[in-house]
Amino acid sequence: MDFEETDEERAFRVEVRAWLDAHAKRREAGEQSDHSYMPGDGSPEADALHVGACKEWQRVLYEGGWTGITWPVEAGGRGGPGWQQRIFNEEQSHYNAAVGVFAVGIGMAGPTIIVWGSPEQQERFLPAMLRGDDVWCQLFSEPGAGSDLAGLRTRAERDGDEWTVNGQKVWTSGAHYSDWGLLLARSDPDAPKHKGITAFLLDMRTPGIDVRPLRQITGASHFNEVFLTDVRIPDSMRVGPLGGGWRVANTMLSNERALIGSGGRVGFRDLVALAKRCGADDDPVVRQELARSYTRLQLIKWLGWRARSRKDQGLGPEASVVKLAASRRLEYDGDLVMTLQGAESMLYDDDAIQHGYWQQQFLGQWSSRLGGGTEQIQRNVIGERVLGLPSEPRPGKDTPFRELPS
Repeated sequence: MDFEETDEERAFRVEVRAWLDAHAKRREAGEQSDHSYMPGDGSPEADALHVGACKEWQRVLYEGGWTGITWPVEAGGRGGPGWQQRIFNEEQSHYNAAVGVFAVGIGMAGPTIIVWGSPEQQERFLPAMLRGDDVWCQLFSEPGAGSDLAGLRTRAERDGDEWTVNGQKVWTSGAHYSDWGLLLARSDPDAPKHKGITAFLLDMRTPGIDVRPLRQITGASHFNEVFLTDVRIPDSMRVGPLGGGWRVANTMLSNERALIGSGGRVGFRDLVALAKRCGADDDPVVRQELARSYTRLQLIKWLGWRARSRKDQGLGPEASVVKLAASRRLEYDGDLVMTLQGAESMLYDDDAIQHGYWQQQFLGQWSSRLGGGTEQIQRNVIGERVLGLPSEPRPGKDTPFRELPS
C-alpha cells in the first residue's frame, strides 16, 4: 500500500475542504466544538438538542451529496472507495459539525441491511438513514450475554406472520431517542446457541418496549436497559435467514469495531494544544508521550486503511485489530490528558479546563473500549481468525441451547 496521497486523493481532499468551509465553522486546535455533546449532562433537554443538531447536519450532508460515500449507488450512496470516506472524516473532524447519533445507523445497521436486508427493507430504511430521518440502536447485549453474546436468552416465538418477543437488553446506546433497532433474539432453543438466533428490525415505538436510561460515572445516561414484553414484530421485519442471526450479528459487529477503530473524539492537535495550555509542552517526558500518542494514531490510521481496503469483500476479522489498537490508544491518551493537567485533573465541571471536557474523555473511555467486544474478545478473534491459532475450548458449542446450564 502506498501511503502517499495520489493526485486524485489530494483533489478530493481539496473538494471536501471547500464544501465544509462553505457549510460549517472551522474549529481551531484545542477549541471545543460549538456542538460538543458534554456527556455529563444527562438531561432529556440535552439529548433533544444533540439529536436535533445531528439531524440538521445530516440533512445538510444529504442535500450536499456527502452521505453514504462508500454505500452502493443503488442503496442511495455515492459508490466511492473507502479512502474517500476516510478523507471526508478527517476533514470533517476539524469543523464544528454535530455528529454522533447516526453512528449506529449509518455506520453499522445500514451496512448490515445492505448485506442481509431484503430489497423492500433496503428501500424502506436506507434512504431514511441517509436523510437523517431515523436514529438507530443495537439491541444485542443482555445481562447474562455480554462477552458471550451467543448466550442471549431473549425469546422470539413465531405466531403466523408475526413474532412475539420477550426478554431484556442492556447497554443499548441511544435507545431512549432511537426510532429503530436491530434486535437479536433466540428463535430456536433446540438448536446450538450460535444457530438458534434470528435478527429483526424493530420499531422502537412498538407497544411492549420499556426503555430505562442508566446513569453512568460520567453523569450521562447514554446507555439503557430495554425490556421487551410480548412485543409483536412482523416477519417482514426479519433480516437475514431464519436462524442466521449470528452471521448478521458478525456483519454488524465488524462494522462497529471498524467504526470505533476509525473514530476518536480527540485529535492529536488537541492534545498538543492542551499540553501548551498546561505549560507542559517543554517537558521532555511529556514530549516523548506526545510522540508515542502520534505514533499510535498513525498506526491506527494505517491499520484502518488495511481493513477498509478489503471492504468490497466485507469487513473481516481484521477490524478487531483496529478496534484493539484504538482501545489501547484510549487507555494511554486518557492517562496522558490527566497527567498534562497535573493536580487540576481532579477538578470537574466549570472549575476544570474547558469545563471538564478532558475529565469526560478520561471517564468515558470505557464505553468505547468495551463496546463492540472487550479487548479480551478482540484478542480471541485475532488469535483464532487472523493468526489461525487453535480456538478456545467450547464444550457447549454443539449442545442444544435449552440443555445448557443457566
